[in-house]
Amino acid sequence: MVDVPVEEYLCNRIRRAEQALMGHHEAVLRGYKLTLPQYTVLLTLSREDAMSGAQLARACGVTQQSMASMLTGLENKGLIDRRPSPVHAKVLIARLTSTGTDLLERAYREVIVLERALTDRFTPEEHRQFCEFLDRATATLVEQTPSAQASR
Repeated sequence: MVDVPVEEYLCNRIRRAEQALMGHHEAVLRGYKLTLPQYTVLLTLSREDAMSGAQLARACGVTQQSMASMLTGLENKGLIDRRPSPVHAKVLIARLTSTGTDLLERAYREVIVLERALTDRFTPEEHRQFCEFLDRATATLVEQTPSAQASR
């Protein structure tokens, strides 16, 4: 077995990058009294207009139970509105309120600063390659996940 120093492990570097990213976003969003999952829901709704809890859970990568409690919290804050679906009366469709849209726009203006700073750190070619590398790493991570292998 060849010992590679932990600091050279790609998985360790990806984890550190993710922790730094999450730390940044959480610090910014704290000022808006939002968690990162709540922000993700608001951002998703801003791009899709209206979605059910199940659709949002899939889009945000959380369970339907977690999404249900998150939607209740966002509704209590007046950031979203939920109404019965015209197709299925028992399904509630979530939409951003004007308050939610305003809060999201203000938070987004701060969150996007990091995206721009990261993009500026690389030449256009480096940026393209980096995105390609991250996509390949993500595909490998998904492929190597035991539950993904079991379903093959």
